[in-house]
Amino acid sequence: MSATIRVISIGTLAANPHWGERGAVRPAHATTTLIVSGAARILVDPSLPPQALVSRLVERAGIGPDDITHVFLTCLNPIHRRGILAFEKAQWLVSEREREAIGVQLVGSMKEAHEAGDQDLARTLGHEIAVIQRTVAAPDRLAAGVDLFPLHGVTPGLTGLLLPTAGSTTLVAGDAVPTVEHLAAGQVMTPCYDLEAARESFSEAVEIADWVVCGRDNIVPNQSRRF
Repeated sequence: MSATIRVISIGTLAANPHWGERGAVRPAHATTTLIVSGAARILVDPSLPPQALVSRLVERAGIGPDDITHVFLTCLNPIHRRGILAFEKAQWLVSEREREAIGVQLVGSMKEAHEAGDQDLARTLGHEIAVIQRTVAAPDRLAAGVDLFPLHGVTPGLTGLLLPTAGSTTLVAGDAVPTVEHLAAGQVMTPCYDLEAARESFSEAVEIADWVVCGRDNIVPNQSRRF
């Protein structure tokens, strides 16, 4: 059985360096995609605010939030999960490495906020931790034809999804490949957690994928592989 994929919302960078932009000129949001495999309906990176994302899901796929069985986060950057509360009935998934690394960071930051007497920040961090606690570590295979593909570097445990078929392979890359311009230039998103690891992950993505769902762009052909 082949999984199918549909872009629900095309993301964007606050500033795209390949367009000569040096400071934020627009609100950033991540690309949201829907993967269907058998009974599984997997929404990847629900980035728009809940109401906007629910409307887009109806427009693009003809389904509502209760039809989503799984939400998969390529990373735990808040931008990538802005609309996640609209999908309370779904199972929330993220890579184990990302979950552990970001969870530890947030717990440490919340402790520091309490010690500094910054209760507003501590409360905000508490909400972030609650979202992460609601997630579970994703299995290596989410559904038939939908496999985890580690792309660590931009964040500690950034992980994409690989959809292989007999004719081509599609990679939901998240911010490991942010835009078509980054793909063409062979450049990773910066700043990032581990630049060397991010470059290695980018190379692996380019090597394996015929089609790439960019983290802040559309689904695009991998020209270096296809031609």
